[in-house]
Amino acid sequence: MKYADLNCDMGESFGAYKLGQDAEMLSYVTSANIACGFHAGDASTMRRTVKLALEKGVAIGAHPGLQDLIGFGRRRMEISPQEAYDIVVYQIGALWGVVRSEGGTLQHVKAHGELYNMAAVKPDLAEAIAEAVYKVDPELILFGLAGSEWIRTGRKAGLRTASEVFSDRTYQADGALTSRRETDALITDDREAVAQVLRMVNEGKVLSQQNVDVGIQADTICIHGDGEHALAFAKTIRDSLKKSGVVVQPIGQTMKVRT
Repeated sequence: MKYADLNCDMGESFGAYKLGQDAEMLSYVTSANIACGFHAGDASTMRRTVKLALEKGVAIGAHPGLQDLIGFGRRRMEISPQEAYDIVVYQIGALWGVVRSEGGTLQHVKAHGELYNMAAVKPDLAEAIAEAVYKVDPELILFGLAGSEWIRTGRKAGLRTASEVFSDRTYQADGALTSRRETDALITDDREAVAQVLRMVNEGKVLSQQNVDVGIQADTICIHGDGEHALAFAKTIRDSLKKSGVVVQPIGQTMKVRT
């Protein structure tokens, strides 16, 4: 039996500014990565998004990022492992409090933007973040780029890990995502994106930009919710997975089945 979790970054509105289609996307995804206030989000947005996720039965995760509201957490910032540890503990704690106050539990942690990218290749940052997650709650699942330092260091720290793949991003021959600075970083054809997802889940392979197959583990699939056709795409992905015999559910439930 094949299983897949669909995750989406959410709660990224801020004050009077609205981003994404959270309420609608929650009908199609199984895990929500909720911004914790550093790269996006605020206290009220966090509470509203948590309530919506709980109402829809969607598992909740913390989505900590660099302290970069202006750059949406996507600008490179040189931070030490200790700083990475501190900001992750701080942000998980903020969302944990909101989730707990609404009667829910936190399932996972997934870093955002440039913090995610840096830790995928820097063992010291990945180790610091994994330690932060473990010390807050060793039962949390750490999401990270499949085949990256995230997975290795998360397991070393004693955490359960979920290897993440991306529905609308292209890959390099070493398994890394193509940089967003490159023109071919994003897949804009929905059919191509669906085909990539199905192959990653069912065959454990993805075709790189160098036209080489790369082995990949797809525990959870990231879907971006702020695109023009995000809702239709999310529905198509979910329907296509089900039609191919894949069980779509939160990663936490899958891990219980496997154990």
